Amino acid sequence: MDVRWEDFGWERLAGGVGRRRLPVWDATVGLVAGGSAVLLYDTGSTLREGEELRTQAESLLGGRRVTHIALSHPHFDHVLGTAAFPGAEVYGAVGVDSLLLRDRAGLRDDAIRHGVPPEDATRAADALVVPRHLVSGEWTLDLGGRQVMLANVGPGHSRHDLVLLVPGDREIVFCGDLVEESGDPQAGPDALPSRWPAALDRLLALGGEDAVYVPGHGAAVDAAFVRAQRDELARRFGVS
Repeated sequence: MDVRWEDFGWERLAGGVGRRRLPVWDATVGLVAGGSAVLLYDTGSTLREGEELRTQAESLLGGRRVTHIALSHPHFDHVLGTAAFPGAEVYGAVGVDSLLLRDRAGLRDDAIRHGVPPEDATRAADALVVPRHLVSGEWTLDLGGRQVMLANVGPGHSRHDLVLLVPGDREIVFCGDLVEESGDPQAGPDALPSRWPAALDRLLALGGEDAVYVPGHGAAVDAAFVRAQRDELARRFGVS
């Protein structure tokens, strides 16, 4: 089935592993298929986008449905499509559940400020799914013949940064917005700049020198790129 991924606008990274760069904000969504379960990393910016991702994932995988979702961080362009995957087990960094519950309106308003049609933003916020499984350190998931690891390496870009590591001939690391390639890393009001370089140190320690690092926005990069971005963030924010 992997040979068909490009026909759907997906980039194949390894057997059963791929990602799609979504339009408008160039946010990455990752997909990992095991023998008995399928994990999606982030879900897009609207229910409409989430529904399209669900349809594509099922087409790519012969009708198999997404069973697990991991949310990289609680920004609208990464979480508002989650309700399009009914029955999926949803994972997030510890504390992200209470944040999403209390800031549903803020998430909707942020989406509208960035150009999401108000009716789409409201529909997605009203249906917002909060992670039930909270990761405080590392959590290994068995997808059936393929184990992946979720790691809470933040805070940095947000207070709730969760990365996904997929072992293989070359480890694939989905970084969320801790790493960005298509533009400078964005430090919004919920970022912790003083701790961001340390988060990238942990990311590099987990992934290693030979891994493929998949940013939250932009093309896949190597460890040298992540290290250079870590050093630039340290310089930019005056931390070591």
